[in-house]
Amino acid sequence: MLIEGDRVPSMVLWGGPGLGKTTLARIIARCTNSAFREMSAVTQNIADVKKVVEEARNLDRLSGRRTILFLDEIHRFNKAQQDIFLPYLERGQIILIGATTENPSFRFNGALLSRCRVFQLEPLPDEDIAAIAVRACKLKQEGSGLDASGLDGGVAQYIASVSNGDARTAINVVDLAMDALAGKGALDLDCVRSALQRTHVVYGAEEHYDLISALHKSVRGSDANAALYWLGRMLQGGDDPVYIARRMVRMASEDIGLADNGALPLAMAALNACQAIGMPECDTILAHCAVYLARAPKSIESYAAFKRVKAVVASEHPWPVPLHLRNAPTRLMKDLGYAKDYKYNPDFDEPVDQLYLPEQIQNYDFFSSQS
Repeated sequence: MLIEGDRVPSMVLWGGPGLGKTTLARIIARCTNSAFREMSAVTQNIADVKKVVEEARNLDRLSGRRTILFLDEIHRFNKAQQDIFLPYLERGQIILIGATTENPSFRFNGALLSRCRVFQLEPLPDEDIAAIAVRACKLKQEGSGLDASGLDGGVAQYIASVSNGDARTAINVVDLAMDALAGKGALDLDCVRSALQRTHVVYGAEEHYDLISALHKSVRGSDANAALYWLGRMLQGGDDPVYIARRMVRMASEDIGLADNGALPLAMAALNACQAIGMPECDTILAHCAVYLARAPKSIESYAAFKRVKAVVASEHPWPVPLHLRNAPTRLMKDLGYAKDYKYNPDFDEPVDQLYLPEQIQNYDFFSSQS
C-alpha cells in the first residue's frame, strides 16, 4: 500500500546475501514517482553522499520530485558516519533505503534506526531458488546460442539445496557449471558437482550447523588438529568469520571458563580483529584462537552452575530480595527497613555472617549437582 500510494518511508532492508535487497529497492523506485540513486558504502564515502543529497535537494526544489537514495552495505558506515543522514531525513530531502546483512540493532545508531522502518528478508524457499536456477540456465544458453531448454528438475533442486536461500549463489553455480561444460552436452548433476569441487565448497544451512557443531565439540574435546580442519571447512565454504569468532567467544566461557581466564579476552580480541580486517587476513587469527581454546584446560563450573540458576528462576516463585540487601535511597525506604542491619564487608576483618539469598532458598548450592 505504501508503494502503490507513493508514500514510501525510509527503510532498512535486512537479510543475508542474494535475497534481492537491491532488486527490491529498484522495484520500489520504479513503482513511485521518485528519482533513484544507487550507492555502496564499500566504494563510496560521506562526501559522495553529500553530493547526492545536494542533487536531490535541487531536484526537489525545481520539480518537486523526491529522490530515493539506496545505500548498499550501509553497515560499513560507522555510527558516527551514519549521522550524516539525519538532517536530510528530518527535512524530507531524501528517502533512504539501506541494505545490510548485519543486525541493525547492533550496527546502526539509535537516531537513524528510529527514523527508518526495518524489514527483515528471509532466505528464499528452495522452489524459488530452483526456478531462478532454471531461468539463469536458459538465459546463459540463449547467450551462448544454445537451445534454451533450461535445467532438469532434479539438477535445479540440487542447486537450490546448496544455495542456502541465496539467489546469487544459485546463479553463480549455474555459471560455473555451464562454463565447465563449454556447450558440450546437457547440464547434469555430475557436471554441477564437478564444477563445485573444482572451485569452492558450497553447502546449505544444515551442513553449516553440522560444521560449527563439529568445531565446537573438537575444541571441547581438546583436539586442536580437528578444530583446525573444521575451521578450514567453514572458511572455504564461505562462512562468515565474524559468526565463527562469536561462537568461539561462547566456547571460551562455556567450555574453558574458570580453568583459564585468559581464553575469553583472547576470543574477544579475535572477534574484534575479524570485524576490523575481515577475510582473508583474519583466517590466521581464527586459527590461533581455535588452537588456543582447544589446548586450554577445561571447566564448566560456572556454566553448569548458571544452568541450575536458570532452571530455578524459570520454575520457582520470584522470591523477594531480603530487606537488608535492598537499596535505600529515600527516607521512606529506610523507615520501611530497607538496608537495615546490612553489614558492609570491607568494614570487617573477619568473614561476615550474612544471608545473600532469599530465605526460601538459603540451602540451594548452584555449584553442586546435588542441590
